[in-house]
Amino acid sequence: MRQWSRSGTRAPHKPLLFLYALGPFQQDADGELRYSAVEDDLRRLLAEYGPPNKTTPAYPFHHLVSDGVWEVRTDRGPGSPGSGVRELREVGAAGRLTPELREALRREPSLLGRMARALLDLNFPPSFHGDLCEAVGLELEPTETEQFSAVRRRRDPRMREQVLTAYEYRCAFCGYDGRIGTVPVGLEAAHVRWWAFDGPDDVDNGVCLCSLHHKLFDKGVLGIGNGHRILVSQRFVGHSPAAHEHVTALAGRPLIGPQPGARPVAAVHRSWHACQVFHGSPRPATTV
Repeated sequence: MRQWSRSGTRAPHKPLLFLYALGPFQQDADGELRYSAVEDDLRRLLAEYGPPNKTTPAYPFHHLVSDGVWEVRTDRGPGSPGSGVRELREVGAAGRLTPELREALRREPSLLGRMARALLDLNFPPSFHGDLCEAVGLELEPTETEQFSAVRRRRDPRMREQVLTAYEYRCAFCGYDGRIGTVPVGLEAAHVRWWAFDGPDDVDNGVCLCSLHHKLFDKGVLGIGNGHRILVSQRFVGHSPAAHEHVTALAGRPLIGPQPGARPVAAVHRSWHACQVFHGSPRPATTV
């Protein structure tokens, strides 16, 4: 799949449409997705899982055709009218997987799971995978997706322990340090520059976060700014005391850790996250 790429810039528009198309295919292999009917769904997917800059869903709907896996028909016949929203609406544009791909998926059902796993692994962090499959209606069996991992570069299994040790088993944002016995629970090693975008399995590309703050970090609600201070997006809205305590009150606070001698998050990785993941402008630092 050809994707626009420059210096680690995220462009998941085609993968999101492809994943969205695989969901309905499981229910109706010959069904079509009419642009006017799915436009709002695609817009929501792009807003939630795409990069901070906005892109119309018409862009992947038209351009995925060039990859040989997607076809578009209109009231006038086969072929996409272009990437204009009004054009796609007015001519009743509808898309679906190409006949060759539909036949391949019928012939080898496990192919769908391997394709979906490839799209997920190459474009999104693991914290997105379950929610994204649910959002597009994809039901994947674990055995369908395991084969793909063998041909991808492998993650370093030591990174998690190295990052958690560097941050002394505490969330760098809130200080949570829960354990059952000697086993930490709810603590994760988050990649700052995503592994899917060549983020290395190094301590200076990792930060120890609780499960909540890991999800918010990957969604672009939270970030790490200059001086290793916490950024909170102006776009985040939460009125409850819990939302204030766990999110908005973090604005401007310094990270907790790493311990002396451990490498802090490298500027190059912080910069990538700020440009490609963090949404909007940061809130002013919270005053006590």
